[in-house]
Amino acid sequence: MRKKIVAGNWKMNMDYNEGLSLFSEVINMVKDEVTGSQQAVVCSPFIHLHSLTHLAKGYAKVAVGAQNAHQAESGAYTGEISARMINSVGAEYVILGHSERRQYFGEDNALLAKKTDTALANGLKPIFCIGETLDERNAEKHFDVIKSQLAEGVFHLDEAHFSKLVIAYEPVWAIGTGVTASSAQAQEIHAFIRQEIAAKYGQPVADGITILYGGSCNPKNAPELFAQPDIDGGLIGGASLKSRDFVDIVKVFN
Repeated sequence: MRKKIVAGNWKMNMDYNEGLSLFSEVINMVKDEVTGSQQAVVCSPFIHLHSLTHLAKGYAKVAVGAQNAHQAESGAYTGEISARMINSVGAEYVILGHSERRQYFGEDNALLAKKTDTALANGLKPIFCIGETLDERNAEKHFDVIKSQLAEGVFHLDEAHFSKLVIAYEPVWAIGTGVTASSAQAQEIHAFIRQEIAAKYGQPVADGITILYGGSCNPKNAPELFAQPDIDGGLIGGASLKSRDFVDIVKVFN
């Protein structure tokens, strides 16, 4: 049975006190309202990580993650954060390869492969993001883009390490636009991703990998999206900044 995960990505939002207040609301709502075995993950700015992991301690249904990590173990990289630092404060997850990192910071598949290796070596669970732009979809290159992002970003891993990943499909054309891929479009890509994983690692590995949908997911469209056979949860942006909306999405799996 694949793990069901709803991960919130706060992006560059929430000052320290706002973040603690929001997370406290999420923790209390999850405790009171989530009855299934699904996991909520909150990926916050770095300044919150230590405090959030302390608040979540002892409660398995809520985990904490970072939004990025550097590829080096340590060194003269002013302003960067290492995977070891993230792990040292108790965070479990890290988002790698988000479309905004790829677009604004020039992160390519080769760099992301290194980041993935370093994150895994330091005990983190990468949420590895893949997805196509609107131009790539209109040119009918979306399957090729997904295939190359997987092959160049994570298919160098052995089976044991690959099995620790969470994959997140994010149609770039549906992020922050209010446009959502239809459930059929999302399922088609998720099934393709699982097919590619099966071809590389075998069907049992593919069947065990959690694949999240990340494109303007909200409480209204989450039930239809999460009902698809290959969609195991969501990577949630804007809706994760409202405790009620975020927890309502988590509760879809109750």
